[in-house]
Amino acid sequence: MRAEMQGIVDEIKQAISLLRRHLDWDQALVRLAELNALSEDPSLWNDPSKAQKLMRERQQLEDGINGVRGLEQDLADNMELIELGEMEGDKDVVQEAEEALRGLEKRVRSLQLQSLLSGEADGNDAYLEINSGAGGTESQDWASMMLRMYRRWAEQHGYKVDVLEFHDGEEAGIKSATLQIKGENAYGWLKTESGVHRLVRISPYDSQARRHTSFSSAWVYPVIDDSIEIDINESDCRIDTYRASGAGGQHVNTTDSAVRITHIPTNIVVQCQTERSQHKNRATAWSMLRARLYEAELKKREEAANKENASKTDIGWGHQIRSYVLQPYQLVKDLRTGVESTSPSDVLDGDLDQFMEAALAQRVFGGEAAEVADID
Repeated sequence: MRAEMQGIVDEIKQAISLLRRHLDWDQALVRLAELNALSEDPSLWNDPSKAQKLMRERQQLEDGINGVRGLEQDLADNMELIELGEMEGDKDVVQEAEEALRGLEKRVRSLQLQSLLSGEADGNDAYLEINSGAGGTESQDWASMMLRMYRRWAEQHGYKVDVLEFHDGEEAGIKSATLQIKGENAYGWLKTESGVHRLVRISPYDSQARRHTSFSSAWVYPVIDDSIEIDINESDCRIDTYRASGAGGQHVNTTDSAVRITHIPTNIVVQCQTERSQHKNRATAWSMLRARLYEAELKKREEAANKENASKTDIGWGHQIRSYVLQPYQLVKDLRTGVESTSPSDVLDGDLDQFMEAALAQRVFGGEAAEVADID
């Protein structure tokens, strides 16, 4: 077998091994057998909600197992064809099998991508919070740049974006904003973006044109539906109302329609000002709080996520997950995976997929966070 094809075969084998590990293969087979037995129970549909959940889990497991088995069989078949073709000197057979292996490589990548978005809440819509760090106008302007970056990313992927909360900066930019991003797998894609983001540039607000470093944070959590029960003791919450600020219509700054809820035990704060009605804003804020508490529970299952909890760390040096350098050179670098881009303008225009895919792969397939040096 030619060296090029051997390399493709090795990559396919490694990818299949990772997919097996992600499925927890032996346990997946046992669980599928259990689900198949349960699906044959006539009383299952007495509880339609439970039955639908069980059937979704069964289908997901079956698709994953059959996908890996199909890859393994196709790999074995085509390797055998190449061996036979080389033995018999049949170049056409060899060429056909090599083309099939290239196609198989693409299928493996597609299946890997699907596995990256197989988490419990990955298919859900997402809330995205942006908060400026210390530094006044500089960090507030950076926060507005981040807000635009994520809105452009969402629009490029066909997601709908609603602004739930928005606080203007004192001179420019924003102090904070909350978006709801609606679309399939919105949370799955965005969840690894939680953390502190660092910007290095020549400040447009500095008359001496000096280089400045600014920090802002992103925080992502899933929108959850009524089928997920989250118990909240209202006595544990403080509810404040205030006048909305920023763009939003005639009602802004005229009534105390905006709502802020603080969950005292966890110090989680959510706020909403998008609606004219205080009651609607209150209902949305409660939904956001339920989602935040649910997301916090999900994070407990992932050790690495404890390092990424932007709301519990300083928005500054030592906590950043990604650095964006605009001067004196052009480079964006992810400090968890080492992925780089030499086109910050494209990244700030929403070209984030390479960073998201690498961070998701690291989380899904395991391995320690890369030891990556930051950039000046």
